[in-house]
Formats: sequence, C-alpha cells, structure tokens
Amino acid sequence: MDALSGTDWSLLQSFLAVADSGSLSRAARQLGKTQPTIGRHIQMLERDLGVSLFRRQARGMELTDQGEALLEHARDMRRAAEALNLTAAGKVADVRGTVRITASVFVSHHVMPAILAESRALYPEIDIDLVASDRTENLLFREADIAVRMYRPRQLDMVALRLGEIELGLWGATSYLDRVGHPTSLAAAMACDFIGYDRDEEIIRGFRDAGYPVTRDFFGVRCDNQTVYWELVRAGCGLGFGSVPAGAADPALERIPLEVEIPKLEVWLTAHEALRHTPRVDAVWQILADGIGEVLRSS
Repeated sequence: MDALSGTDWSLLQSFLAVADSGSLSRAARQLGKTQPTIGRHIQMLERDLGVSLFRRQARGMELTDQGEALLEHARDMRRAAEALNLTAAGKVADVRGTVRITASVFVSHHVMPAILAESRALYPEIDIDLVASDRTENLLFREADIAVRMYRPRQLDMVALRLGEIELGLWGATSYLDRVGHPTSLAAAMACDFIGYDRDEEIIRGFRDAGYPVTRDFFGVRCDNQTVYWELVRAGCGLGFGSVPAGAADPALERIPLEVEIPKLEVWLTAHEALRHTPRVDAVWQILADGIGEVLRSS
C-alpha cells in the first residue's frame, strides 16, 4: 500500500481498468485512451512497483499473484478518491460549471435535444456534456452527474425520481406495408420481415414470452444501436419495435395492432445524493424532470 500511495493516479486507473476488463483494448475504450498508452501505463507501474502485474493470455490479460495482492488496495484508493470528488463537488454553490448527463442513444437522439436547448436558454452558464450510451455509466465514479435510466436504479447513495413509462409498439414503414400487406395482429405479422438486435436477446425473449420461440435467424436485419435500428424500420427493412411517442410522430410509419401486450419501459432520473442538490445539477435535474415528464404524459 505504501508503494501504491506515491504512484501516479493515472497509472492506477489504467491498472484497474485492465484488471476489470481483462484487456488492454477494452480498458483503452473505457478510459478514452489509446491501447499503446494503457500498455505504457502498465509497464511504468510495474517498473515503479518492481513487480509483474499481468500475464498475457490468448484471451487477454490475467492478473499475476502480485497483481491480485495489489488489486483491492488500488480499489480502496479509487473509492477514496471518488468519495473525495463527490463530497467536494457537492459543496460547490455556484451554478456555473458543467453537468454531465447520460441517456440511451435513442433518448439522446429523439428526446434530449429540445430539452437541452431549453436548458441552454435558461442557464447559458451551465455547460452540458451529453453521453449517448446504451451501457450503464457509473454515477459513483463521476462518469455522469445525472442519468436517464430505463429501469429503477438500485445502487446505494442514489436519488431517483420515476418520470413515467414509455409505451412500446410494433411499427412498419408505410412503403413496406403497402408492398407486403397491413397485418392486424402479431400472428399475421409473423409472415413479414422483422428487424432484430444483433447480440442483445431482449426481442427474442419477448417473442418467446408471447409464445413465439424465434431464434436470431428469424430476423433478416440485426442491429444493437437503437437509433440505427429505428432508421432501419423507417427505411422499410422490416417490422420493428419502438416507442409509441416516436412512432406516432412519424408520418412514414404505421403501428401494427397486437393481441399481446408489450411491457412498458419505466423512465427514471437519478443522481448521486452528494451531487443532487448542488445548484447546477439541481437546475438541470428540474429541466429534465419537467421536459421528459411532459414527453411521457403527451404520449
């Protein structure tokens, strides 16, 4: 632990990222750095500590016994550093500064721009970082200040506000339906082409819950990016699932009636309790709560 305490924190961040991800490339993506930079950080840390931290394996990087012995100490240092940052940020009384928001790619594309335009008009002194991502950014580690989640957060020390629900439907482009017919049930729609996810099995599970045991091969086109997925539906590549507010607002799309109910998505706003009531976070929180809430109520 004494050896770690005098070490450059950026080297420890790289060590933890490689240990958690098992790969230099994945650690680089996680930290927003290049793979050679992460590799140099590991070499420098090993030189400073005088130990070998990782073994290169066919499937990535594996901790050595020395690396395992240092891992929990490094994690303790990370937790202490993040607690210090959160506490310090929570004491800032000035509304000026940056608020970092994370939301799914689809919500970031279809919902956030108008709301953030309102935020900029009301609070031009608050800069906004919008992280459009379908992975879960960690609020504890300040990867974001406010998160828009499609599930109820269960982490401790979090403040969460339920904003409402998003109704989902099955949609097809009018151009596609004019060519293949306009089905009036899921059973009839099964003769159409469907767009699915690539690696995410959520749609497959939904079909199976409805009594249709489809596999990945059922979908002629597959994509995990929700915004690209939606554009594939709009272009007429097949039928696809999406939010009712977005579909109803698009004249190029038609909703397919279903005899089964699609579970609705809950929408939650969440932030760390140490930051929730800082002036700039509170100001943006209120704008998001009002703006997203209005979108959900109007759907």
